Amino acid sequence: MNPHGRFVVAEDGTHFGAVAPNRFRKHRERVIVLIQELTRQGSLDLLARAHLGRLACAQAAQPYVVPIYFAYRDNCLYGFSTLGQKIDWMRSNPLVCVEADEVVSSEQWMSVIVFGRFEELSDAPEWENARLLAHDLLQRKPMWWEPGYVKTILHGTERSLLPVFYRIHIVKLTGHRASPEPGNAV
Repeated sequence: MNPHGRFVVAEDGTHFGAVAPNRFRKHRERVIVLIQELTRQGSLDLLARAHLGRLACAQAAQPYVVPIYFAYRDNCLYGFSTLGQKIDWMRSNPLVCVEADEVVSSEQWMSVIVFGRFEELSDAPEWENARLLAHDLLQRKPMWWEPGYVKTILHGTERSLLPVFYRIHIVKLTGHRASPEPGNAV
């Protein structure tokens, strides 16, 4: 990326960074891509549309990233899983990140990063309304129970399929949008 937030991108998606555009005139046409910040509302709108993201959690300085389905409502992401590494790690360190995106092409995309705090919605009676809300929001999306509720065999042992609902409170959020800069093919 050059100082103006622009990438030179080939039609095949190859990024050339801030290389002088004239150098590539012998090759296919290139497009200058402008990367801009999304507003907070633009980032929240993307979260409301998306249903698949990547959850990052960490334990003992070791990061772990997994795909999740989620639903957004009132500054929280709601999710569902079964017991396993992700839930164990979030229980011990509730600080997490979630990435969600919409990709049209290498020149046109939006991406949002959520910095948040995990909160388990336990089976205790005081959490019933929150669990019902999570279920209601999640079931509106097709295949909402995947990948969290599929039969998994780890180290020769079938994983327990006890459901765990949770929410991630959004503490901070950043978003970016890439689009071809009008009239700047090189």
